[in-house]
Amino acid sequence: MPDFKIILCDIDGCLSPEDPVPMDVERLSRVAAWNDRINRGAAGPLLTLCSGRPLAFVEAMCRFLQNASWPCLGENGVWLYDPKQNLYLMDPGISDEHLAVVNEAARWTRQRFAGQGVSLQPGKNASVTLHHADPAFLKRVCNEVRDEFAKRDWPFRVTMTWSYINCDLQHISKATGIQRLFDRTGVTSSDAVGIGDTMSDKAIADNVSFFACPSNAAQPLKEIADYVSPYPETAGVLDILDKVMDG
Repeated sequence: MPDFKIILCDIDGCLSPEDPVPMDVERLSRVAAWNDRINRGAAGPLLTLCSGRPLAFVEAMCRFLQNASWPCLGENGVWLYDPKQNLYLMDPGISDEHLAVVNEAARWTRQRFAGQGVSLQPGKNASVTLHHADPAFLKRVCNEVRDEFAKRDWPFRVTMTWSYINCDLQHISKATGIQRLFDRTGVTSSDAVGIGDTMSDKAIADNVSFFACPSNAAQPLKEIADYVSPYPETAGVLDILDKVMDG
C-alpha cells in the first residue's frame, strides 16, 4: 500500500455512535495513541476529521485525538480548523447573502415544526440541521422540507442521515472542504485515506486514494469502498488503521 500522509475520517458512525450513548473512550484512546506515535516520528498517516458536525465538536475531537498537524473539516465543509495556527476558516465562497438565506431557512423550520419536537442542531453557522428524538418523524417530513426549500428557491442540498436532516448550501460540501485542505497543506488525493459510513461520505471516497468503511456503513457506500471492516464504528476504524499499516 502507498505511503499515505493523511486519513480523513468522519465522526458519527465511525468514531462516535450514531445513537445518543457514551463514546467508546477506550478505543478512541487507541486512535489517539496512533496519532501520538506519528507525532513522535513513527511512520504512517495522521488521522484528522471530516464531519458534518459543528466545528466546536470537531475541534474538541481533533484535540482529543492528538492531531496538532493536519486541518480538520466541520459542518460538511463550511469550516476548516487549522490546529497548527489555531485558525477558524469559513469557506470564502459563502457570502453574506448565503448566510441571510440560512437564517431565513432556520426561521421557517422553527415556525413550521413548532411544538412537534423538532430542534435545530446548535453551533451551525452556514447550514441548518433538524433533529428529532424519533428519526422516523424526520424521514416523514424530509421531502416536505426539500420541496419547500425548492419552492422558495433557497440554494440548499437537503439530505437525510441516520438521525438528522441536513440542509447544506449547494456549493459547499465535504468535497469542497477537502479541496481547501489539500490546497492549504499541499497534500493530494494520492496521499489520502478516507473513512466514512453514510452517503455524504462519498465526497470523501471520491477524493482519496483508499477508502474504507466500518461494518455499520450504508450498503451503497460499502459497494464503492476499497475495504469494509467486519467491525462497527470505532472498532472498525481501528481495524482500518491496521489494514492501512499492513498494506
